[in-house]
Amino acid sequence: MPVASVLADDADTRALYQAQCASCHGKARLGGIGPALLPGNLSRLKPEAAIQVIRDGRHASQMPGFGDILASDDIASLADWIYRPPETPPSWTKDDILASQILLHPEGSLPNEPVFAADPLNLFIVVETGDHHASVLDGDTFERIHRFETRYALHGGPKYTPDGRYVFFGSRDGWITKYDLYNFEVVAEVRAGINMRNIAVSADGRYVMAANYLPHSLVLFDAHELDLMKVYPVADQAGNGSRVSAVYAAPPRGSFIAALKDIEEVWEIPWPLPTEPVVSTGHMNTPLVSQRSHDTPNFRVRRISVPDYLDDFFFDLDYGHVIGASRGGQGGMVIDLDSGEKVADLPLAGMPHLGSGITWEYEGRRVMATPHLSKSAVSIIDMQDWSVIKTLETDGPGFFMRSHANSPYAWVDVFFGPNRDRMHVIDKASLEIVETLIPEPGKTAAHVEFDRYGEKLLLSLWEDDGAVIVYDGNTLEELQRIPMSKPSGKYNVWNKTRYEEGTSH
Repeated sequence: MPVASVLADDADTRALYQAQCASCHGKARLGGIGPALLPGNLSRLKPEAAIQVIRDGRHASQMPGFGDILASDDIASLADWIYRPPETPPSWTKDDILASQILLHPEGSLPNEPVFAADPLNLFIVVETGDHHASVLDGDTFERIHRFETRYALHGGPKYTPDGRYVFFGSRDGWITKYDLYNFEVVAEVRAGINMRNIAVSADGRYVMAANYLPHSLVLFDAHELDLMKVYPVADQAGNGSRVSAVYAAPPRGSFIAALKDIEEVWEIPWPLPTEPVVSTGHMNTPLVSQRSHDTPNFRVRRISVPDYLDDFFFDLDYGHVIGASRGGQGGMVIDLDSGEKVADLPLAGMPHLGSGITWEYEGRRVMATPHLSKSAVSIIDMQDWSVIKTLETDGPGFFMRSHANSPYAWVDVFFGPNRDRMHVIDKASLEIVETLIPEPGKTAAHVEFDRYGEKLLLSLWEDDGAVIVYDGNTLEELQRIPMSKPSGKYNVWNKTRYEEGTSH
C-alpha cells in the first residue's frame, strides 16, 4: 500500500476513535470511564478478542457493541490501532494524580461494625476477571455475602489493612481503589499511573505504594483517603529510567522493597516506625521494629546495587534476604538486604515464578519451593545454605503454589500447556507428589487459597463459565462448587494480614 494511503487510513482510524471511543477511553487512549487502550495495558487481551469486544461489547460492563454501526473493516482497524504505541509518549504527572482523586466517604464517616455476621478475619475476596467483579465469601460457610464491580483488569492482588477492615485493589491501568469490607463501600480512588504493576500496604496500614511501568515511577499515598504524598521517578544515578516490576511491604524492616526491571538496583524505602504494636505477623513472630540496620531517613530511597537485573522477588521470613530471578530466566540470586551483598546464586533454569513461592519446615530446616513458568518442575531450596535439595517433575509449567502452616500438603497448578486442567498435591514431609487432581477435564485449574485454619481451601476453574471449588484440605475431597466468571485470585483476610507462610505476600 502506498505511504499516502497508509497515512490516510491512520487518520481515518484516529478520527473514528475520537468519534466513538474517546469519550470513555480518553482522547489520548489513557483511559477514563473505560480502561486505557495502550499496548502495555492490553497484554491480557488478544487482538482477535479485541475485535469481538468492539463488535459485541462486554457483558456486565459499560462497554457497548459497535457491530450495528461500524463496518467490519472499521472495527478491525480500530483493534489494530489500539495495539500500536501512540505517536507521543504518554505522561502522568503529579497534577494528573491529584486531579484523579475521588473521595466518596471521608475517614470515620462509615460505621465501625460489619454489616454481616461472618468472621471478618476469615473472609475471602475472589477476583472475577471474566466480568470485572469481586465476590466476598464467608470462609466458614462459603456463602457469597456480597459481589461488586471492580476496575478493569485488577493486577497484583488486593492488599489489606492489618485489622482486615479495608482492602486496596490495583488495576493494570493505574487505579487504586480503597474498599471498606465492613460496609461494602468504595471509600476512595486515585490513579497512580498509566500502566501499574501492583501496590503494597505498609504493615501498620498507614501508607500505600504503587509500582508503575508507565511512567517509570513509584508513588506513595496516605492510606486513609489516598492523599498523594510523594512521586519517585525511578532511574539510576546516571539518569537511566526503569520500569518497576513490583513493590513489596517488608514488615520486619518497616519498609517497602521495589524490584526494578531495567537497572541493576533494588530500592528500599522506609516508612516511619509505629509507636505501638500492630497485629501479629503470624509465623514470623516479628517484634515491633525499634531500629534499623541502615540510617536511610523515612520515605527516602536506599539504593542497593546488585550484579544483575532482578525480577519477581521472594523473601525469607524475617525479610533479611531477597531472592530474585535473574534476567533471561536462567537462575536467581540471594541478596542480603542489610549489607547489600550477594550471598548465593541459585541454579533455577526455566523462569522460576518466585512471587508464588512458599516456605515450610522440613526435617528441622526451612525450605522454599517455587514453580517455573517455562519448565515442568517445582524446585525445593534449603534456605540455610541455598542449595536445591530436590526438583520435582510436574505435568507442565506452573504459575501458582500455595499451602498453609496447618496443612500437610502444598498445591501447585500446571497452568501452561495441554495439562492445564491438573493440580498437583505435594506431601511436605516426603517432598513427593501424592495426588494429581483433575477438577474438570479440559478446564484450567489454578490458584489455591486456604481458609484461616488451614482446614479447607478454594481452587479456581479459571474459565469465563468457571467456578470456585471448595476442598477438604486433609482428605482432598471436593465439598462444594460456587459458579464464578473466570475467578483468578482468592485472598483470605487472615492469611494475608498474618503473612501466612503458605501464601504470597
